[in-house]
Formats: sequence, structure tokens, C-alpha cells
Amino acid sequence: MIRSKNAYLQKLTANMKMKSVSVGQEMDGSTPPSVFIGSWNYPKVYAGPMLVPMQGDTTIMDSPESWIPGDKTQEDIIGYRLNLVRGKQQIKIEDVNNSFVEKLQEISLSSSSIDSEAKFGNRPRGLSFSEENTPHGPSALIEKFDIDAVRWDRELEKVYYDTDLKAREAVTNLHAQGLPFSSIQKAFSVGTMGIGKRRRLVPTRWSITACDSTLADELLNRVRNYDLIETYRVYQFSSLNNYYAVILTPTEWQYEWMEAFLKVLMNEELIFSDYENNGGKKEYSRVGGCYYSCKMAVLDALEKEKKQSGAVILREAYNGYVPLGVFNVRENVKNAMEQPYHEFEDLKSALRYVSPHLKLPISKFIKKSDLLKEMLQSRQTTLDAFFKE
Repeated sequence: MIRSKNAYLQKLTANMKMKSVSVGQEMDGSTPPSVFIGSWNYPKVYAGPMLVPMQGDTTIMDSPESWIPGDKTQEDIIGYRLNLVRGKQQIKIEDVNNSFVEKLQEISLSSSSIDSEAKFGNRPRGLSFSEENTPHGPSALIEKFDIDAVRWDRELEKVYYDTDLKAREAVTNLHAQGLPFSSIQKAFSVGTMGIGKRRRLVPTRWSITACDSTLADELLNRVRNYDLIETYRVYQFSSLNNYYAVILTPTEWQYEWMEAFLKVLMNEELIFSDYENNGGKKEYSRVGGCYYSCKMAVLDALEKEKKQSGAVILREAYNGYVPLGVFNVRENVKNAMEQPYHEFEDLKSALRYVSPHLKLPISKFIKKSDLLKEMLQSRQTTLDAFFKE
């Protein structure tokens, strides 16, 4: 029996049968720009560029913010990602003055694609799928790597040269200036932010959650000072074999994330969830990085509106779903929050509106929940109506 989301996703990704791009030991091409820092053997990690065996503008291949607005299909995204070849060298995380790392920093600070040349120790092989990171194609140790001249993004350049600016402040400032999350995260991961002597390489997976949680914490500090919304709201969005319902409540901040995987592997109906009350969450979420990606996206929308609310998010993933990384959650929720919303006077009415849009009975979400169940009971709402199945 599968008891955790991590175990389920490991089983799911182990069954991925796809073919990545085929390249030789030498490669001329472009980097979108893109880098990847592994976490295995931390604090001595495998770091390197992500390269495409073609030249020209390849930015679309590592620009997750543009995929959903650009109506890119799951097949389009997988095609982009499996064309990315990962080169890697093992490097200590504090060795940010290494000449190879300096090239990775140049890539991460770039405002456009960069032509490059690489020589690998062996022919790159394999591929990688993960719920945390976007997929990528084959990988191999890289023996030689050169890039053309790079034009840096102006805002990222300012942060790089400000060695007195804390990394947390750099991340929040760049977000406020409208830089894409993926650009901020990549620059953060290769040690271009923070107090000079404290700069380190950060594994890509960890850097994504670090940036999401940093932004969520900062946004929540602001949102707590705003007036509450006056009614219950429901926002919806569907893409990439997922459906999302975001329910905002006229309460102080409290948050629950629930995700159902329905017949993705076989005939399973699994729900994973986590939550926090107004005091926030102290320990790392049991559902992983998507918890923080969703939280950040909701709080970002509330901060823009200058309103406070609670939030319950229901996600369903359907047959054909492929793990593409937590960008999937962040960008879907972001797009949901940009849609017109429906208003309701009570939580029961909001749930009754959402119910027909779900493939799983709403009662199963309620049974699995902590916060949603508590909210229904605290308002003396009978639960019987939701448990007819």
C-alpha cells in the first residue's frame, strides 16, 4: 500500500517510458539559459549547464512562466525538456569562485540564450522526471565547456554586485520588480545572491522551495495587515491534465492544500494534504515543494489586491498526468487567481458549487482534510449532506 506522496511519485516516475535527445560526446548548441545543481552527495554536488543541441533562441525550453499562457501542451513541455542535455562536474558548494561555476553564474544572469560548446567524458544518456524539478534529457560529466559573450539582466547584475544584500532581500526585491520566478531561482541556486562570503551553490530542488517559501513568508507579513475579503470566493483553472479549485474564505490567513491523483497509474484514488493555521507551518511540508509553490501564488494574488483571506485549494490530477515539477502547481494556481471568481455567502455553498467540477466526490476531500473539516464544524454546518456516497 502506498502511504506517502513521495513513495507514490517515485513509483509513478519509475514507470516513465520516454526517449530523450541523442547526442555525441561533443556538442555545439545553446543554453536557454539553464543550469542544474544536484543534491546527491551534498555538500559536494554535481553542477552544470543545461544545453540544447541547436543554436538560436531556445529560451522557451526553460521558461515555465510562458508555457501555460502560451497554450503549450504537456507534450510540448516534455519535448522541450527532454532536448536539454545536462553537463555536470562535482563541486563543493562553497567553491563559487571556481572558473566552471563562474560560467554557470554567467548563464544564470543572462537575459537571453547563449551559444556554447561542450565536450563530455562519455556520451550523455538517460533522462530525469521529478515532481520537484522540471524534467531534463540525458546527462554526462563535462570535460570542457565554453560559452559566448553574455549580456546580463540588469536587475540580476545589481544583486550580483551587491555583496552586502542578504539573499532573502534579493529574492523579494527581484520578485517585486517583476522578474520571472525561474530567473530568480536559477540565479539564487548558483550563488549570485547574499552576503559575499556566505554565497553558496544551492541544489536546484532546494532553491525552488527556498525561493517559494521566502516569498510566501514576506507576502504573508504584508497580507496580515489587510482587510478580510467579505464573501467566500471560488477560482478555477484547468491545464496539463490537472484541475484546480481555489476557495478563499473571509477569515484571517489559514491554508490547506489537498491534491488527488485519480487513475494516473492504474485505478488508484489517492489524496495527499497538508495545512497550517494562522501561526504558520514550522516543519517542512509532508507533501513537498508544491505546498510552498501554491501558498506563494495565492498570497501573491492577495497582496496585489491588498486583501487577506484563508485559502483551501483542491487539485485533481488525471490519467495522462506526468510530473513536470512544482512550476505546474505555481503557474496553474497563479492562472486560477487571474480568472473571474464566483462569490458565495457560506462555505457550504462554495463547496456545492465546486463539487460538480470534481471527478472525486467532495466528501472524500472533506474526510481527508484537517482545516476544511474544522471550518465546516466550527460553523455548525452539517457534514451529513457531504457524505451520501
